[in-house]
Amino acid sequence: IVVPCYNEETRLPQQVFLDFVDQAANKDVLFTFVNDGSSDGTLRVLRELAAKRPQRMSVFNLEVNGGKAEAVRKGMLHVLLSRNLTREDVVAFWDADLATPLETIPRFMRKLEENEKLEMVFGARVALLGRNIQRQFTRHYLGRVFATLASIVLNLRIYDTQCGAKMFRATEDLRDALSSPFTSGWIFDVELIARFISLRGGGEGGGHKPPCEEVIYEYPLEEWRDVAGSKLGFLSKVKALYGL
Repeated sequence: IVVPCYNEETRLPQQVFLDFVDQAANKDVLFTFVNDGSSDGTLRVLRELAAKRPQRMSVFNLEVNGGKAEAVRKGMLHVLLSRNLTREDVVAFWDADLATPLETIPRFMRKLEENEKLEMVFGARVALLGRNIQRQFTRHYLGRVFATLASIVLNLRIYDTQCGAKMFRATEDLRDALSSPFTSGWIFDVELIARFISLRGGGEGGGHKPPCEEVIYEYPLEEWRDVAGSKLGFLSKVKALYGL
């Protein structure tokens, strides 16, 4: 699980990560924390955290801040290439503030285990009855507008492109999709999906590859919450629309 971190010295829920890896049921889950050129003590905090569970946690340090998109891209490529992962393995990225709880990770993994054809599981923040989705009113409706526009642009029936919890099989397509920097860092999730569509012949499937609609599963989250200190401001939202 790749966790991009920028100036998270006081926000990173360290004990939650430690408690998670200490559970026997999660013995196969490893974390790689990507320090994205933080200007505070994030790198020190991450190294101290990883030192407590060196077999389960590691730190990948980027000297210069390149933004979340590059932190995720470089972190996932680092994991894919350094660990020689195969299609039997999975790699994910997860927001450091744990807006999506870590307990969701094994649920995503089970979905991939249950359906061999699936290649990606994305979190979807759907405010259904019986779910605990705590999202600001304005962010929810702006998000719905953006998701609808993204769905039209991608020509893909996707409900939530921007949730910061996404898991992938370690395939050649994933390596190819991550091979070059994203052109729009503000909405790299959308661009990543667009790259997968392109690799599959424009969404209709290419050769032996099924179309994206058949290999992506959107998982309605049981719990998600807005965490104070989000770095996504009004200007960022304007840039996201421009990027789209």
